[in-house]
Parts: sequence; C-alpha cells; structure tokens
Amino acid sequence: VLTATRQNQPGFVRHMAKPLVIVESPAKAKTLGRFLGNKYRVEASYGHIRDLPESAAEVPKEIKEKEWGRLGVDVDQDFTPYYVVPNDKRKQVAHLRSAVKEASELLLATDPDREGESISWHLAQVLKPKVPVRRIIFHEITEEAVKEALEHPSDVNENLVRAQESRRILDRLYGYTLSPVLWKKVQTGLSAGRVQSVAVRLIVEREEERRAFRTGVYWDLEARLKGEAREFAATLVRLGNQRIATGKDFDAQTGPLRNQNVRLLDEAAASTLVDAVRANLPWTVTAVDQKPGVERPAPPFTTSTLTQEASRKLGFATERTMQIAQRLFQGVDGGDGMGGLITYHRTDSTTLSDKALHESARVIKEMFGAEY
Repeated sequence: VLTATRQNQPGFVRHMAKPLVIVESPAKAKTLGRFLGNKYRVEASYGHIRDLPESAAEVPKEIKEKEWGRLGVDVDQDFTPYYVVPNDKRKQVAHLRSAVKEASELLLATDPDREGESISWHLAQVLKPKVPVRRIIFHEITEEAVKEALEHPSDVNENLVRAQESRRILDRLYGYTLSPVLWKKVQTGLSAGRVQSVAVRLIVEREEERRAFRTGVYWDLEARLKGEAREFAATLVRLGNQRIATGKDFDAQTGPLRNQNVRLLDEAAASTLVDAVRANLPWTVTAVDQKPGVERPAPPFTTSTLTQEASRKLGFATERTMQIAQRLFQGVDGGDGMGGLITYHRTDSTTLSDKALHESARVIKEMFGAEY
C-alpha cells in the first residue's frame, strides 16, 4: 500500500477551519470569545461596513455626473441606493475578507434589530463567502442564550433589511434637502430629517394650540385635616347638590365655562366659604365610601420608558442613558470575566426571559422567604 504524506515546511502551520462569528462591537466579540472558546473565531465589524456615500470623494465614478449622484440614491429608478465602503472601514473589511477565507462557515451575530439585520446583509454582500452563511440572534449576552442561538440558526430577514434601507433612504432624501434650509435660516451645522421634521410639526401644532388657549378663572378649597394622629388633605368637591367647577369644565378655545350644571367659585365666594366652614369646627364624618382597587407594578423597561425614567430621576440625557445601556448589554468585567447584564435595550417589548424570572424568584426567596 502506497501512502502519500505532506511534510510541514519550516514556518508552515496548518490551521483547522473554524466557524467565523461576526458581531458589531469589539466588546461583544470579547464576551462571545470567552463563551465560545477556541472552537470559534469571533471578529467585530465595528458597526456598519457599508453605507450611502457621505462625501463627494466617496461618490462612485459611474454616478458622479448624475443629477442625484451626491445623494447616492437613484430617485429616477425606484430609489435605488448606491452603497460604498467608507475609507475608515476598508482596513477592517480587508481583515474580515481574510478571516472568511479561513472559515468553515460564517455566523452573522449582529444586534437583533433593523440596523443589526442590515449590517449582517451588507457583510454577506461585501465579503462574498464561499462557505455556508447563517444568521444567529440572541437578546441577551449570556452563555445559555448564545448556545441556544447557535443551535437554532436562521437566514437574514430580508424584510428587516428593506425596512432599514427605506429608513436610510428617507434620512438621506430629507436630510440633504432640508438641512441646507436650516443652515441658511437658523444655524449652520443643524440637521433635519424624517424625525426632526415631524417633531417640528408636532411642536408647531402644540404652539398653535397654546396660542389659541383662553384662560378661565376658578377657585377651589383645600383643607388640611388631622385624625387618629394622621394628617391628610381634603378638597371641596360639592356644595349642596352642585359639583364645584374645575379646569375640565372650561372651553380651552374660548375660555368660558361650558358646563352650566356646576358651581363656579370666584375669590369672594371662596373666601366666604372659608369663613363659614372655620366657624363650624369640629367637622364630622358622615359617610365613608370604600372602593376596591388594584395596584400593579410598572412593566419592565422599554427603550422609551428607560430613557424617560433616567431623565426624570437621574437627570441623564438620552445619549448618556443609551451608552450606559449598551455597555450593560455587551458586558462589563465583574472580576469573573465579561458578561451581559441586561437584555437588548432597543426594544418595545416588555417580555422577560425565563432566566431573568427564575433568577428574580430565587433572589426574592432568599431575601424575603418562600411565601413572597
């Protein structure tokens, strides 16, 4: 039996092909690398690797002379976008191309949102891998979530990609036409787009409502009461059979009272009432109404409620809150290595993971007892 063997030459190293996992950020790559070990190679794309041209220097030659060339969007042909690899991303793209050539398969593990889906699609388009390509999604960076994602890979969601692409085109068409108007009329450097233009419309409409508002004057009475060593506030709501007028009883557009079945107190009437009730102390409780009520805890944070509460309670700007949330999602070093501490923070969902529910139940049981 004849056998042929290949001898490794000095300086020649044979590598076993590994699956290549691409995420968006180096911090996330570091965390995943710790979870996956040396059986996988994990690289970062550093965000988007391809986009519409940002400057005249990036506009491709074939569209430079077109009327819409600066936009990077062919408005005459069904708004076709023209993508380029920015100069600051070419080195990373070359690095990823080299990594794909050595891979057994490509696993796209970008964030689970429209932007992440778009980045995965662009990676597949630019790298042109000759190995199988799979999309893996996890909403929390824990070892269990990552392993679950690896066991159930899928394909890139084209609908999400098109949604992001449509949004990006709208950004470009609005921004490149509206922003110059702002520079001329308001201030250089400002930007306008699909979000700002709608926000301005809402502000203008609200301002028109404010200017149309007409004031109406009413008085009410509040007493500070004490009983059984407790103090509480009481508001006058009825006088005889008539309800006391409040703000909701006035017409905001014209100002006068629109509900004629209520009792409108002016300053003189309110002062007379104050003197009358003070002359008849102590007061007597004649009836107590008890009504059942249900108090529910606030739902888990969404992107919107997270930023609102951080602003209200901590005075954080939205950008600061989202930067902190991004770091918590990607993982912080707690001494025993990097690990994600919160689920994906760009979401409208209030669903809690099974792991979070079990962990919460365990902690509550340890701190307060099984009955809780």
